[in-house]
Amino acid sequence: MTEAGSGTGTRTDAGTGARTDAGAGSEAAFEIAFKNIYGRAPEGIWAAPGRVNLIGEHTDYNDGYVMPFALPHRTRAAVARRDDGLLRVHSADMDGGVVELRIDDLAPGTTRGWAVYPAAVLWTLRQAGHDIAGADIHYDSNVPVGGGLSSSAALQVVTALALTELHGLDLPRQELALLCQSSENTYVGAPVGVMDQTASACCTEGHALHLDVRGLGQRQVPFDLAAQGLQLLVVDTRVKHAHADGAYGELRAGCEAAAAALGLPALRDVDFDGLDAALAALPDERLRRLTRHVVTENRRVEEVIALLDAGRTREIGPVLTAGHASLRDDFRVSCAELDLVVDTALAAGALGARMTGGGFGGSAIVLVDAGEAERISAEILRALPTARLFPTTAGPGAHRLV
Repeated sequence: MTEAGSGTGTRTDAGTGARTDAGAGSEAAFEIAFKNIYGRAPEGIWAAPGRVNLIGEHTDYNDGYVMPFALPHRTRAAVARRDDGLLRVHSADMDGGVVELRIDDLAPGTTRGWAVYPAAVLWTLRQAGHDIAGADIHYDSNVPVGGGLSSSAALQVVTALALTELHGLDLPRQELALLCQSSENTYVGAPVGVMDQTASACCTEGHALHLDVRGLGQRQVPFDLAAQGLQLLVVDTRVKHAHADGAYGELRAGCEAAAAALGLPALRDVDFDGLDAALAALPDERLRRLTRHVVTENRRVEEVIALLDAGRTREIGPVLTAGHASLRDDFRVSCAELDLVVDTALAAGALGARMTGGGFGGSAIVLVDAGEAERISAEILRALPTARLFPTTAGPGAHRLV
């Protein structure tokens, strides 16, 4: 393997965690950028979004229910095939120039920096028997990095979609998402669930995706806030506490231990009506807390779906807030900054608020009446001036642009 540049670069903006102009320029300008880098035209341009999880947190690795929707923010990839066994990748958002990788040398643990994600996807495709000889890829993105909004999943999914379509591989979207999850688990070494990749690959505009992780059943649930005079704010706290990565593995192991103590395949199998009996059967308070969150969070997903189906969208606010309390008190994955955002928003009149993503930093979501959005946003930023706040809608999943 050879690298032109370290590939370990940093974002080029002034610290917001995303280039606000990236992914927003014309496809023609993006194509020109590719030509300037590689000396030829791309064969196509693709996009894949980040995601926000509306409700259903830390339930995915417990075989439970999740409900993400796609952000309008996206990662774009201009791609052309190669036949010489090289993968060359470049990002407008990273320092270090073009990263050049020899495909035959790819193996888990051999790739450094951000290029590990496209390398992982290509390696996983080849491991699955797909003959991909190489590619030139140029990326840009406006998905906030480090905010728990799945910038890495967007990078993986856009790479997988581009490579499979260029090589005539008609993979179903869920299979594409599973391939990306496998690449992150095996090649990158991150024990992630399948929600982020599925959201990026499978969401549709104007809908939230109800995903049953165990059976991978999907349903697109209408989620048009503007039609009901509502708005959802995303508040990226721009903090990530150092113990986040290790804590994720500990939480997952704790949930598995609780399920094993109950003699069940996963905590998803604890019936809500039998929760008290299950808690009484567990040997310690930590396992009881983890179990209580997972079981009640699955119920909250069901409650939100029922309210959205009934057109009672305003009423999901308290369910979101209850989810935050559970993540804070039972799962203990919130932090001072997330709690400050939620408490400030609610005190200012928000209909509901909660942290979203893995926790220990990252982002919160706030449901507000559209006419109150500006005032409540100002209150949040007054309380946490370093936050990055933006309104959002449910955007489209991954697709080809050109």
